Amino acid sequence: MTTIQQAIRQYLSMVDGARSKNTSDTYGFALRAFSALLADNKIDAENAPVDELGEEAVGWFAAWLKELAPATEQLYLQATVGFYEYLAAEGLSSPNLHRVRQLVRMRGRKTGQRLPQFPREAIESVLEYMLKGDEGPRTEDEGTPAEKLRFLRDRAFLVTLADTGLRVHEICGLRRGDVDWNEGRAIIIGKGDKQAVIRFSSRSLSALKDYLSARAKLDGGSGRPLGSLPLFARHDKGAGKKVKPMTTATGRHIVEDRVREALGDESDPATGSGQVINITPHSFRHYFVTTVLRASGNLKLAQELARHTNISVTQRYAHLSDDELDKGYFEIFEKGADKSESGFA
Repeated sequence: MTTIQQAIRQYLSMVDGARSKNTSDTYGFALRAFSALLADNKIDAENAPVDELGEEAVGWFAAWLKELAPATEQLYLQATVGFYEYLAAEGLSSPNLHRVRQLVRMRGRKTGQRLPQFPREAIESVLEYMLKGDEGPRTEDEGTPAEKLRFLRDRAFLVTLADTGLRVHEICGLRRGDVDWNEGRAIIIGKGDKQAVIRFSSRSLSALKDYLSARAKLDGGSGRPLGSLPLFARHDKGAGKKVKPMTTATGRHIVEDRVREALGDESDPATGSGQVINITPHSFRHYFVTTVLRASGNLKLAQELARHTNISVTQRYAHLSDDELDKGYFEIFEKGADKSESGFA
């Protein structure tokens, strides 16, 4: 006899082997919440047979999830429906999958489409700050080899994010050997375990070469083939003289620290001053897609370069900015009013 909790563990183990870590973690959160809800309804998931789990539990879960954000609700319901599908596929029980999906459609909220929000001008200010000259960091430690190396790495990291559209886990996973320096390209394994070609701009290649040149002694002393070394390495006390790859957490910290350094108080929630500017590594991906669309007006090109499976994702970026709308409105109404003002009594 398989209990509900045993089936949940088996399902999550299957998800862990087939999906990304983020997806696996989300499904784990969802099924833990589902188990807690079963306990609230006097169902002992640790001991109750899984074939006694009814479809009505999905309805209970959908009602309980109203306390959460719509997007979170959708993800948790998706995970729960997947669990019921797993039970049917493995022959652990015979749920009415049509009823399960019907309950989700009837009781689950639909998430409205949200336009990607990111501070384009602020990102450009950060890039301008990092690219301004070759003097390195503007800190009290200016000129120290370790600090300068970190500055060159961070500059290359931010410019590469902006000019390639790489996701943070993708850029942190790059190795030196992945880059074809003559062609200005790299082949990566991206989202959905799909192989993709990434193209580098001349400024990102230049920033990368500056960084790797400064890192040459460290790489040469590693005793490993250069091609196997990470493109972006850690430069902290924990890494020492070893060439260790950056984690995604380090990538996020680079963005956070350099944004605060470039923009000052307006990017720091702790100051409470003005409107806080929130920039994450993914903001640079939004910036990349919008830059392609602004320059080309080609939706299909933007989709391919951003590696969006569905063009509807890319279409979210194909909207006029507030500044463009303001300008268009002024051109139509304000200038027209000025010309015809004399015609009014």
